[in-house]
Amino acid sequence: MSDFFSGFWGPFIAAISILGIVFCLWLLFTQRRYLGKEVENSEDTGHVWDGDLTELNNPVPRWWTVFYILLCVFAVGYLVLYPGLGTFKGVLNYSTAESVKQSQEALAEQIRPVYARFEAMPIPEVAKDPQAREIGQRLFLNACAQCHGSDAKGSPSFPNLTDKDWLYGGSPEQIMQSITKGRHGIMPPMAAQVSAADAAAIAQYVRSLSGLAADPLQVVPGKRGFENFCVACHGVDGKGNQALGAPNLTDDIWLYSSSSAAIVGAILNGHNNRMPAQETVLTPEQIRMLAAYVWGFSNN
Repeated sequence: MSDFFSGFWGPFIAAISILGIVFCLWLLFTQRRYLGKEVENSEDTGHVWDGDLTELNNPVPRWWTVFYILLCVFAVGYLVLYPGLGTFKGVLNYSTAESVKQSQEALAEQIRPVYARFEAMPIPEVAKDPQAREIGQRLFLNACAQCHGSDAKGSPSFPNLTDKDWLYGGSPEQIMQSITKGRHGIMPPMAAQVSAADAAAIAQYVRSLSGLAADPLQVVPGKRGFENFCVACHGVDGKGNQALGAPNLTDDIWLYSSSSAAIVGAILNGHNNRMPAQETVLTPEQIRMLAAYVWGFSNN
């Protein structure tokens, strides 16, 4: 709570917290004539239920008053010790982020012996080890299955990890880099430069590159449009560029769809995909184990 992007929110939150406690004490003070007094004849509010259940205006018990005040004292003490007053970090300088970090470090130290015997093994050898694959599977299900699926075959916009079609390369080192640092693939929208008709022609040419049915009358102008707008990323032959994450357009593997409408939409509107980095979530040993497990999908 002590980290804000704007200078306004710190004082605002602090004021809300302090005024809330002050209001509680003010409310108790203004009602003090009803607190702890013994009343011989209780005031009847006039509300009666079920014939004989009457609501009376009795004073609250003394224990309730004491408990109420103690809660206010506790609130003040908490705000002094812990973050809660805007940018004030508290006397104890406690941070939930630091607490999580310490827990992660303690866990990493605890499980380090499990990974120790795999440190000197090449990743292809790790991928063959039954125990390593079991560990890798658990890591994959926790960190990767949400996007790539429990079978790693992906879904539209999430790559299939079981084939040999890699956007950024399928070597152990490249997979580790993808897991560690994440990836951010951007296909820029071309609507400002390419008309809908030209995009339709380019789509027909792209379909022809992978052997799909295409309008022969559109292929030739589509090729010209491809050479003008697409070769910088996908290459003259359409085989892509792993340095940029530009996909190969000549195979039968499509990250989104091979339909003409989907290709036209990609050309005009672009795509913006992000794979989150795992270096703050997983330890280097876990990333290496996970990379070996993923590498094993397409390398038996």
